[in-house]
Amino acid sequence: MRRYGIIMTSLLVALLLLAVACLLFGSVAIPATDVLDILLGRSSANRAWEIIVLHSRLPMIVTAALAGAALAVSGLLLQTTFNNPLAGPSILGVSTGAGLGVAIVMLAMGGTLGGFLGDSLGSYLATLVGALLGAGVVLAILIVMAQWVRSSTMLLIVGVLVSYLASSVISLLNSVASEEGVHNYVAWGFGNFSGVSSEQMPLFAALILVALAASTLMVKPLNALLLGTRYAENLGVNTHRVRQLLLVITGVLTAVVTAYCGPIGFLGLVVPHIARLSLATANHSRLLPATMLAGADVALLCALLSVNGPHGVIPLNAITPVIGVPIILYVIINRKKIQYFN
Repeated sequence: MRRYGIIMTSLLVALLLLAVACLLFGSVAIPATDVLDILLGRSSANRAWEIIVLHSRLPMIVTAALAGAALAVSGLLLQTTFNNPLAGPSILGVSTGAGLGVAIVMLAMGGTLGGFLGDSLGSYLATLVGALLGAGVVLAILIVMAQWVRSSTMLLIVGVLVSYLASSVISLLNSVASEEGVHNYVAWGFGNFSGVSSEQMPLFAALILVALAASTLMVKPLNALLLGTRYAENLGVNTHRVRQLLLVITGVLTAVVTAYCGPIGFLGLVVPHIARLSLATANHSRLLPATMLAGADVALLCALLSVNGPHGVIPLNAITPVIGVPIILYVIINRKKIQYFN
């Protein structure tokens, strides 16, 4: 219990420090006193600084924290659902499926909802719906294949194959799309926590917070699944329904983040292992909150590194593998020593 308290406190302190760092550091140098004045509603000597702090850095912090928590929880739910420590939204093709949905909207349909609902609102709703449908299709394929493929390793291979197939369709759409459409899609594919404006934030935050709240209600079924399907069913858990609910929650979390921030890799795969190794437990009543906080921390760290590159903004997907690959290699090498079930 003491270890859990220390780790959770450390994660909260890290979250606060990283948020402050993201407010203070960026491509434009703003004195700390001016940042504080702007946050307290006082007038600033430079109007541009107010716009940067309130409409760029502050939304980026909220977006990164929510997106990091969402992807981390998605990875944790998938790893428990498929009983595979190497499962994750990007590995199983969920992120790629969401990306395919976005590609269909951006490249093939041109965001057709824009004409009915206004260019800005229609474009974002179309992108969100496309991402949800794309992620849903991939999850449906995984659910069906899980009935036939009992091996978690083989199911992981199925996810990789589905991801390759979705990527090939995206490449085909890129080859026939307009130059502007390709440029927009490529820019979106780099990953970016700065793309959610203050006007879009309420819908983005509401969808993620509802899905995260739903995941906390699944703690007991998740712990039951750790003991095996038969044991969970003996405890009265409807494992088929639980897995469907878990995949729906995962699909919503992954699709929303992908639609707004782009396909961000490795966070969903890596962060659950960081939380699991720190706590040395697989009890989801403790692991789930720690995973949320760790996801927010890692995402804020990536955001901070992204906007403070030596030659401008660094794409997120160029940073996450640097953090993620060493951790995954450690997990693979020490897999037998890590307690995934207790």
